[in-house]
Amino acid sequence: MRVRDIGEFGLIERIATLVPRPPEADRGVVLGIGDDTAALDVGGPYLLLATIDIQVEGRHFRRERIDPLRLGRRTAAINLSDIGAMGGAPRWALVSLALPPDLAVAWVEDLYRGLAAELGRFGAAVVGGNLSSSEQIVVDLALLGEVERGRLLRRDGARPGDVILVTGTLGASAAGRFALEAGLDPADPQVAPLVEAHLTPTPRVAEGQAVAATGRATAAIDLSDGLSSDLGHVCDASNVGALVDAARLPIGAETRAVAARLGLDPVALALAGGEDYELLITAPSAAAPELAAAVRTATGVSLTTIGEVTPAAAGRWLVRDGARLPLAATGWDHFRR
Repeated sequence: MRVRDIGEFGLIERIATLVPRPPEADRGVVLGIGDDTAALDVGGPYLLLATIDIQVEGRHFRRERIDPLRLGRRTAAINLSDIGAMGGAPRWALVSLALPPDLAVAWVEDLYRGLAAELGRFGAAVVGGNLSSSEQIVVDLALLGEVERGRLLRRDGARPGDVILVTGTLGASAAGRFALEAGLDPADPQVAPLVEAHLTPTPRVAEGQAVAATGRATAAIDLSDGLSSDLGHVCDASNVGALVDAARLPIGAETRAVAARLGLDPVALALAGGEDYELLITAPSAAAPELAAAVRTATGVSLTTIGEVTPAAAGRWLVRDGARLPLAATGWDHFRR
């Protein structure tokens, strides 16, 4: 058996069985492996949140496509997104860097300027890290945050009858990535916002806090791997099914236009493109207007109902053009193509 045979999430499941916690450590674990962040009880009115994510040259980014300032912002944003999905506030970051020895010092300085700028937008700061040499650049960032005890958002609370909502729009990052790969002009008015969405996503931290403050959401996750995969994680954790209406997916005009130019399906970009870093939320249908109003008031961002949670036995489906299609997990997996 190879890693590619079981994929990223199959590997995570196997790892989870190999890291049992001693009783004295387990007492403080509110959430461990299997959600956007770990949630730890260290006493007091807040839970400690802990997450980590990595950017590997040639896998997550290419130096010729992204400057170090943007890479710093991007690295911070993908971790901030995890904290936002829990309804939390980011606080402290630790950065490990593996760098080629001949890399310009100015490149590293700009990377940290980007990290500091993006973290600083949400009240967080770099407090330490580690350095090593490597043939390629690797940026690994661990981020700690906090959330009030009664406001923790998690994946495992969705219930049949809940509606499924998402912030913002879907598919823009994937459209930006395909536009760059196709050689479209990144300054083109249709292309520029998509490239920006791909290279420097906006973490929905304030949106997550607004949702958590209502106390009405039953589950939440950030959309990093793609809607179909990430909704699948909520279904797995909550033991439920899902029905998504393709006609209700919030896909921006630029995404649709660039998809048409490249011969791509905008719905497929929304479902499987990945790296949107929007939030997916489930809640009772009666709570949807309150949640949408809370997010709009706090941030100006829209919250769109795209489907409903069903019993697990009903399965996971996409309704498109009158047809009912299986909603397979077709998003990003690091070890499968």
